[in-house]
This record gives sequence, structure tokens and C-alpha cells, in this order.
Amino acid sequence: MTEQSRPQTDIDRLAEAHLDAMVALSPLEATYLGVPGQDDKLDDLSIEGLRAHRDQAAATLEELARTEAVDDVDKVTAAALRERLGLEVEQLDLVLEGRAPVDLNVIASAPQAVRDVFDIMAKDTEEHWRTIAARLDAVPAALQQYADALTWSAERGQVVPRRQVTAVAEQCRDQAGDEASSFDALTTEAEGQPEEVRGLLAAAITSAKSAFGALATFLDELAAQAPESDAAGQELYRLRSRSFLGAEIDLEETYRWGQEELARITRMMEETAEQIRPGATVKEAVALLDADPAYQLDGTDALREWMQVKADEAVANLADTHFDIPEPIRTIECMIAPSQTGGIYYTGPSEDFSRPGRMWWSVPKGVTTFSTWRELTTVYHEGVPGHHLQIGQTVYRSELLNRWRRLASWTSGHGEGWALYSEWLMADLGYMDDPGNRMGLLDGQSLRAARVVIDIGVHCGFEAPEEVGGGEWTYDKAWEFLNNHVNMDEGFVRFELDRYLGWPGQAPAYKIGERLWLELRDEARRREGEDFDLKAFHRRALDIGGVGLDTLRAAVLGEL
Repeated sequence: MTEQSRPQTDIDRLAEAHLDAMVALSPLEATYLGVPGQDDKLDDLSIEGLRAHRDQAAATLEELARTEAVDDVDKVTAAALRERLGLEVEQLDLVLEGRAPVDLNVIASAPQAVRDVFDIMAKDTEEHWRTIAARLDAVPAALQQYADALTWSAERGQVVPRRQVTAVAEQCRDQAGDEASSFDALTTEAEGQPEEVRGLLAAAITSAKSAFGALATFLDELAAQAPESDAAGQELYRLRSRSFLGAEIDLEETYRWGQEELARITRMMEETAEQIRPGATVKEAVALLDADPAYQLDGTDALREWMQVKADEAVANLADTHFDIPEPIRTIECMIAPSQTGGIYYTGPSEDFSRPGRMWWSVPKGVTTFSTWRELTTVYHEGVPGHHLQIGQTVYRSELLNRWRRLASWTSGHGEGWALYSEWLMADLGYMDDPGNRMGLLDGQSLRAARVVIDIGVHCGFEAPEEVGGGEWTYDKAWEFLNNHVNMDEGFVRFELDRYLGWPGQAPAYKIGERLWLELRDEARRREGEDFDLKAFHRRALDIGGVGLDTLRAAVLGEL
């Protein structure tokens, strides 16, 4: 780690005090951030727990209003705190006043957080396993608090759409069962531990699985009170979009842009299909690639090894040329996740880098073959120059950024926008010249553009495109539109659609974030002219950390 070179300011101390209070309220967040000390606990998932988060954010904002910035770093911290915490208060107030439901969706709500945290916990020693058993013992109380919060919200007429309730109920049943539960993987991982520890673990796993079964039963009953409509409405959507982007956008203009961008990508896919086989359609080219042994991997061990090789190659090739990559960030671990949701995700390094950044692949049950042409771009998205460089570099900059800036000011538009920007950058640098790999890049980009259209269109009530008959969006029209523009497994795509419908504003943050990153780069190049240096731009922008995109733009362009 580098030495602290900038004197700590009052705003730094305030930001770090807020981080300490935040992780005290959320042991789950502490584990995800790599902050030790609470790994045996779970969050208070009750309404009172939500109120505590709201009050903590509000108290920090009140103190911030009385604290003076002393330099440019302070100005960015203050702007980021106001933007992030202001949105947190605004959103929690809606829930606590009975004007919006407690969060429940298929990908990023309490059931998934409680389930997935065990994937990243340390498992090297007997004490680590005792800690895991203690946290498993806390699952029943936490999920009961969550059910009580959902009931409180429902009594005020606020329940998320039925599609989300029933889908999460099914996820909970999987976790309670004997075939798809990720908790059972812990038993295998604990082989070699003392018999007493394995006994504690087995009892705790049984208890946690039972709690997920009880939550599934509760959600089955809650579904009767849930609305059929998936739409969030423009007012709530606008708030959620700001939360995920850290920027306010013109929703109607962005909806039109999404359709134009999708058409542009479709034309590029057609051109690439012609390179794969003259006269081939996109779907024919995809079938050819899927059948080509040169792009096939058999088994999760081969998948993990391939991911690791490609991730390490990217680090070696890009370090000291296109990017400054500090030594601790040159290590990334590629992992197969115990869960089987089908997602691919990144978890950042711990604060001291004792836990490295990791790229996780949650392989769906029964899937044993993989096509590398689809996934090379994902390695760059999750690894270097994507999330691993972005998040790892921020964690590393202790000489410049306070702990809140380094660990906890993440914004989807910044993070996912950078990851998509990184995918295109690797294409520009020649890493995606192979037509198959380029088709994989474009197919992923087509998905990201299509969901801009679906997400904004469905939730804001805009007219559907003519290709699906125009008029009002329905689930069937959304499915047809997505299926028209994505060449992926049906199960994955169905889950993706459920995700968009249940997490308003998040999915478009990838493509819109990429758009705003590109606009920022172009503006910096315009202002600097011949003095513009791409490597220096990347370093300057990433050194700011994961702030909202409006704050990032102002900081990079010197407008704060």
C-alpha cells in the first residue's frame, strides 16, 4: 500500500465516520467491502433498520453543511456525499412514509444479499468456519425482520409487482431445497475441518435453509396483495435513474437514443456475420460459432482456467502502456460461484488487499459447455480494464482518497458505464478483431442497448417500437423485443427481463453510463487539443473514484 501523503481534512474525517457508521449498520456491506469485524452478523432488515440508515445519512448531510472544503479533493468528496446521501434519504423517505414498497426483486434485494455473502467469506481456518456458522445462525432472525418489513409496507398498500414476489419465492425455495441450494456447497468446502465445527456448520445450514423455506411460504401469501403491473411510473423511475447514474437524463430523448444505438449495433452485427460466413444472417453466424470447437470449453474447471489466463494476459499487456496498474491490482482471481443463478459479477479486494479482486461466474445448473466467443468481452468487462482496474485502483489510492471515497461511493452508471467503455476500448486496441469475439462484444452490446429501450419504455409508459406492434408495452412485447436482439440462452434472457422489470433504472445505467463516459472523454479531448493523453485521462478519471457521473464530469473538467 502507498503511504498517506495528503493531510486528513475535516471532510475526510466526516466521510470516514459515515463509512464506519454505515458498516456498523450493515455487516453485509462490511463483508462486501472487505472491512473486518462483523462477519458473524447480519443486518437489521426491519423497518427500524431502514430508518437507522436514513437517519445516519441525514445526520452526515447536516454535519457536511457545517464543514468547509479546503482543497479540490474535499470539493469532490462533499459533492459526492451530497449527491449519494441525498438520494439515499429521498428514497428511504418514500418507503418510510408508505409511498414506495420495501425492495424485493430477483437480483439485488435482501434475500440475494444474505445468500451470496457466504460466497466471499474467508474459509481458510477453523475460526473462519466458526464465523460462517455464526452468521448462518443469524439468517432466521434477519429474514423474519425482512418479512415483517414487507408486511408493514403491504399494510400501507405498497408491494412490489407480483412477478418479482413469485420469482423470489421460487429462489427462496431453491435455497431451502436439497438440489439447488448454495448453502450445501459450504459443507463440501468445509471438508477437513474438525468434526465439532462441521457439526456446528451442518446445524446452522439446516436452520438457514429452513428460514428461506419460511420466507418462500410468506412470499406466496404476499403475492395475493401484489399488483400485476410491472411499471414503476415516471416519477419513481426518474428518482431511481438518478440513483443509479448519479446524473439526471432526459428520459424521452434517451429512449429514442436507445433505439438508434440498437439499430447501429444491429448493422455492425450484420457486417460481422458476413465476415463469419458470406451471406449468413446474424442467427446463422451465431449457430456457426456455437458449433465451432475452437470456441468451446467443457466443464467449469476449463472455464475458470480460461478466464484466469485471459484476465492475466490483459493485465500483463495493458500495464504500463495504456494504464497505470499498481502492483497489488495485478492479481485477480477467477472463481466459479457456488450459487447457480447464471450471473457473472466482480467483488472488489479487501482494504488491505489480503482478499484480491475476484471475477465470479455463477454457472446455471446443468450447464457444462461454454462458448468463449461470447465471453472474452465479459473478461475485459469484469477484469482489466473493467471493474477490477476501476475498483482496485480506487481502493489502492490511500494517499489521495479517504476510505469512504475508496470503498463506498460506488455508482452503477460510473462502474458499469466504465466496464462497457472498457469493452469498446479493447476492441479499439485490436483485442476483438477475431470475428467471433467481435460478435460476442456486439451481442452483449445489443443486450445492453435493448434494455435501455425496454426498461425506460415499460416503466415510463412510452409507446413500444413498431417492430413489436407499437402501442402499450406488455410483458410479451418486451420479451419479443429482447429476444429479437439477443442471441443467448432463453433461461438467461428470461431472468434478464425479470431483472429489468423489478429493478427500475439499473439495467440502462450500463449503456447510458458508457455514453456519458464517452462524452466526457470527447469533451476532455476537445478542451485539451493536442495535449490530450488517453492514458493520463484514464488515470485522472479513475483516481476520482466511483462517484456519480455528474460529479465525475465536474471533477475531471475542473468545474466544481
